Amino acid sequence: MMRAYKFLLRPTVRQAQALSEMLRDHCSLYNGALQERRDAWRHPSKTTVKYGMQSAQLMDIRAFDPERQGRWSFSSRQATLRRLDKAFAAFFRQVKCGGTPGYPRFRGVSWFDTVAFPKDGDGCRWNSTPHDPVTRVRFQGVGHVRVNQHRPVLGKVKTVSVKREGRRWFVVLAAEQEQPKPLPATGSVVGIDLGIANFLADSNGDFVSNPRYGRRASGKLQAAQQALSRFPRRKAKDRTANHQRAVDKVAQLHGKVRRQRLDHAHKTALRLVRAHDVIAHEDLKIRNMSRAPHPRPDPGRPGGFLPNGAGAKAGLNTSIHDAGWGVFLTILHAKAESAGREVIAVDPRNTSRTCPECGHTSKESRPTQEKFRCVACGHAAHADTVAATNVLRAGLVRRHANPA
Repeated sequence: MMRAYKFLLRPTVRQAQALSEMLRDHCSLYNGALQERRDAWRHPSKTTVKYGMQSAQLMDIRAFDPERQGRWSFSSRQATLRRLDKAFAAFFRQVKCGGTPGYPRFRGVSWFDTVAFPKDGDGCRWNSTPHDPVTRVRFQGVGHVRVNQHRPVLGKVKTVSVKREGRRWFVVLAAEQEQPKPLPATGSVVGIDLGIANFLADSNGDFVSNPRYGRRASGKLQAAQQALSRFPRRKAKDRTANHQRAVDKVAQLHGKVRRQRLDHAHKTALRLVRAHDVIAHEDLKIRNMSRAPHPRPDPGRPGGFLPNGAGAKAGLNTSIHDAGWGVFLTILHAKAESAGREVIAVDPRNTSRTCPECGHTSKESRPTQEKFRCVACGHAAHADTVAATNVLRAGLVRRHANPA
């Protein structure tokens, strides 16, 4: 199996400048290749430019611009062209499916933050000084960069990527390793219900509180964004020192919230995977759940609109995004696969309106957000616990209907 490792880089001032120049030149290559495809299609001949045609031009580009494009690894520049080719492939795939995809866009230097090296040893070398007590990674044109390796890397390193996040630099490794041994069986199964009041409720009656990291940081974020709004929009190279500090402050606060959500998701998923053999959860369509309501035109007032609850829905959407359900479910599936656990997604419809005792389904059985009282048999419990119980039963039915 493939596993990713992410480590913090400790570049010197000159190395950080070289890394920034590498991102700048790869961004320039990406935008130039995109412009070539646009111009070729706009030509009366309607020429289609493929990856192979653009990759064949790299040697000429290297000879024409040795100070910039000639400094960097040939394979890393090929990876940048493949990145553009994947963007076009996704665009045309959505077009064929009848969707409304966005056309690949030009990237600004501040938005192009990753350079990939498809093979360890070709333009890069992980652990380039094995006899040095400090781990280092070597990049062509940059040198040996110090790595804060906080855990061992198992398996054979296949690909290496360098990534910029704010003012920090990271190296991301993809290592191929043997399938890990599954955790010992516990004989326990559980169903979980994701929510906003509580981040998670399980079928055993336990709850995981919602930390609401975004709401906690909303005051500082609002102040930082107001300070940033006082500066006119400028490119990064034209910003003053105060403007750049305001930009960095907003990015720093958003980055902290993102890392807090990831930490909470990892710890919660790890506890579930260690304690249970089978985990059932709702198959949530988060994008549909957080969609803004459609406007309601007022027939009696041309150009006017009726109230559609957009204000309340905006607050609900903010809470949904702050909870980070999608990130948590992705991490849960990945950890379960490594541990040999089974995760089952089930249809969430009526899970919180169906009585787990008699099976009666009614909207009136849930008078409030938290309370559940069956109108048929009188069974009372927490609504999230009822939903988690029904999710578990549906998951076990699906598991027995489709045995592995």
